[in-house]
Amino acid sequence: MWKGARDYQPASPMNNKSSGFGGSSDERDRLPLPISSTVDVDLFALSHQGHVRKRNEDHYLVVHGGRYLETVFSNVSENQPGYRFEETAYAMIIADGVGGEPSGEVASQEAIINLLELALRTPDWQFRWGQKEKNTVMWRMQDRFRQVNAALLQRSDRNVSLSGMSTTMTAALTHGRDLVIGHVGDSRAYLLRQGKLARLTRDHTLAEQLLNEGEDIKNDNLLKALGNVLMQALGGSQSDFRPDVTHFTLEDKDQLLLCTDGLTEMVDDFLITSILADAESAQSACRKLIELALVGGGRDNVTVVVARYSIPESK
Repeated sequence: MWKGARDYQPASPMNNKSSGFGGSSDERDRLPLPISSTVDVDLFALSHQGHVRKRNEDHYLVVHGGRYLETVFSNVSENQPGYRFEETAYAMIIADGVGGEPSGEVASQEAIINLLELALRTPDWQFRWGQKEKNTVMWRMQDRFRQVNAALLQRSDRNVSLSGMSTTMTAALTHGRDLVIGHVGDSRAYLLRQGKLARLTRDHTLAEQLLNEGEDIKNDNLLKALGNVLMQALGGSQSDFRPDVTHFTLEDKDQLLLCTDGLTEMVDDFLITSILADAESAQSACRKLIELALVGGGRDNVTVVVARYSIPESK
């Protein structure tokens, strides 16, 4: 488990009413307390090739980032060396290569690498979000998805063996109570809250599009076939590419699940809910979900990321 600011408390007491910086009590009251770093996140991720596919075309990435100010030397009252004022964020990304060809494996990996590179080149990472900062993060998420899409299209144009390569991608960024999700394709994000599982993303498939338009598809085989037809994917198109970017507010004991369709095609929502609710840790939940997908047939690659949040009450 990754811990928050409490990992960095110095040996001597100093944090009764302030962030730990010295000065008079009135001055300390004006200094901001850490917010996002007080949230504990239990994280784990796992991927499996499955029983049928010759290779794993799924890729994932989980990162922990932040900014901090740490006292090195000081004789200021109540501010001893080793104290950190810290804000943190977590990013989780899954990508499922499309097509069952080597190009799908390349596409999913390249999409994540490109997204990471764009993030690392950003000069002003946003922490301590207000409405303006949140809007900036959401705009950047959408813009980065568009840039990744363009990069995949350019690479496939330059390399005939990668022609038509594409991938789904679902990315979640959590910062304190804030959750921003960027999404394209049919991988999914779910939130378990108080025993109820809610899907946070929509499938960009022909089946879901027709259902949203009011079509009544009673033939289960037809519905399944249309569910395999992606209408949006990274690398699929430039002109009509429209990634979804949404914001949610987390609560204490929430669980976030990102998964590829290798899980959702093999395991129903009832079993997913049961596993998340009963598991002792994120690692245990991931392993049990993968196991259920394999027992159910393992007809596709399967990737899961689970994050469990412990959020203190706001003061």
